[in-house]
Amino acid sequence: MTRTAPLPADGPGRAPRVPSAAADYLQLVLDDAAAIEYEGPLVRARAGGADPDTLAELERVRLLALQVRAAFAARRRRESELSALFDTASDLATLRGVDSVLTAIVRRARQLLGTDVSYLTLNDDAHGDTYMRVTDGSVSARFQALRLPMGEGLGGLVAQTAAPYATASYFTDARFHHTDDINGGVREEGLVAILGVPLIRGSQVIGVLYAADRTARTFDRSEVALLGSLAAHAAIAIDNARLLEETRTALDELSAATRELRAHTESVERAAGAHDRFIDVVLRGGGVEGVAVAVTEALGGRITVLDEEGRPTPADVPGLPHPRALPPDPAGALGLARSTGRTVGHGEWWTAAVTVGNDLLGGLVLQRAGDLSDADQRILERAALVTALLLLIRRTASEAEGRVRGELLDELLTGRLRDPDGLRERARRLGADLDRPQAVVVVRVEERCRGRALAAAAHLAATRAGLAGVRDGRVVLCLPDLAPGAAAALVCKEVAGAVGRPVTAGGAGPAHGPAAVAGAEAEARRCASTLEALGRGGQSASADELGFVGLLVGEGRDVPGFVTATLAPVLDYDARRGTDLVTTLRAWFDTGGSPARAAEVLNVHVNTVTQRLDRVARLLGRDWSAPERGLEVQLALRLHRLTSAGEA
Repeated sequence: MTRTAPLPADGPGRAPRVPSAAADYLQLVLDDAAAIEYEGPLVRARAGGADPDTLAELERVRLLALQVRAAFAARRRRESELSALFDTASDLATLRGVDSVLTAIVRRARQLLGTDVSYLTLNDDAHGDTYMRVTDGSVSARFQALRLPMGEGLGGLVAQTAAPYATASYFTDARFHHTDDINGGVREEGLVAILGVPLIRGSQVIGVLYAADRTARTFDRSEVALLGSLAAHAAIAIDNARLLEETRTALDELSAATRELRAHTESVERAAGAHDRFIDVVLRGGGVEGVAVAVTEALGGRITVLDEEGRPTPADVPGLPHPRALPPDPAGALGLARSTGRTVGHGEWWTAAVTVGNDLLGGLVLQRAGDLSDADQRILERAALVTALLLLIRRTASEAEGRVRGELLDELLTGRLRDPDGLRERARRLGADLDRPQAVVVVRVEERCRGRALAAAAHLAATRAGLAGVRDGRVVLCLPDLAPGAAAALVCKEVAGAVGRPVTAGGAGPAHGPAAVAGAEAEARRCASTLEALGRGGQSASADELGFVGLLVGEGRDVPGFVTATLAPVLDYDARRGTDLVTTLRAWFDTGGSPARAAEVLNVHVNTVTQRLDRVARLLGRDWSAPERGLEVQLALRLHRLTSAGEA
């Protein structure tokens, strides 16, 4: 540093004058010289032999110069502090994030106070302690993870009392409650002198800001005030971040509420639109297909209509999926929907039960990707309710029409037609024309399936301008303009599909006029019985399709008379004596005329068979087994079995 030459003394060998020494001190102040250099003018005055008054004046000037130097230093420090506070305020204004602001504050605290370490802790209300949030200059991981219970250590005391505390030597300061955990962390970091000031938000202490040295040091009031100002900024940053977070949360909640309101409004509009469509379908006399279309228009996806057993029905619905697109267990999903009364979801399938009271009529399955809201589930359930109404209306109308058709058919089958023209008029009102050639079909079906079989037959008759009913436990149909065999095959297929098991159908006709229906029904009934007697149950045929047997069971054939004329003595003998000569004859013919093999079939001794055949010879004549006579006997036995089965 350049130094100006001291002013000359008043004369040779004399001490410098006071004004010239004062100028030297001013130059030292201007040059920001070290404090030791302020001793120079005084030393030179003593060496020049200055008198005591002059030395005293020089001492006073020196002290004043040092005071001016200290004032300048304080002002520079204050300027630096104000600049740091201004930068901190700027950080808060830009709000780069609470973490970055707190990091900047802790770093500035370390720089302004010239300490080795600075750090900041925040209170944890849930745990009742304070934890390390930000550090600068720290080298100890244990110290950086330190937690201070309230009232423990210097930081715990500051957090508890909301007052600043400072210590020049932490480990020897008895004002604080020392713990092994806190002391261990402070010792590992190597800290000795610590200053802590509270972070206050309103009247609540939320944390502590620290400045610390690894050597003994006394913190003055200005340093405490500076650190307190930085702590105030830190508290503001934390509060602003909290307010911003609350604002963002409120905005997110508002946005979510808006989205929910919009979605709810859209679902209400969809429900209203679907409701209007459902009403329109009912008022126009539409069917289940119309309801299914309305559901797909409202909710999208694809719809499948199920019957009461969970099987897809052949509904004419656009986009109807293949049965393989149904849920893994349609019947189980339908049962669960029925028991809960609510829509049942399984992956992308949603099932609603169609019920009337406790009766399950079927179900609706919606296949759609994504979740189905509660409002949309209500739409599907409303569709199931409308479907139940339509099915009930259809069932009621079908049952009423079926009863009328059945009563008309029953009168035709009695054979006692008192008013043929009246029957024709009743049939005309049902859409049937009895003067058209009618194929008559009789269906043999298990009793437990008879209801579904009749429903399928009635539906088929209604769609083909025919009649259907039940007589003597058998389902009977009259279908116009069909050959008997074709009619029997059609009925067999449709009814078997409805009941889910094979049925046997015999066909006869065509019957021309009301009076011919009863005779055709009798022939069709014999055909059905003959099919089962021949082991062809589950098939259909007319008399023309039964070969030579058909010649005998057809209309106008006296089968009972032939059987009686051929086998009457044997039949009468069995009836009087309780024997079974007829069975023995069948076994003998079936085994090719071998008594031994017949005995094995009958499980009797061969002599017994021989004795029974001798009895037959005495009853029918010795020529009963001759080729021509034997053929008649064998045919009579077969017809006897067929007619016996037909009467069962």
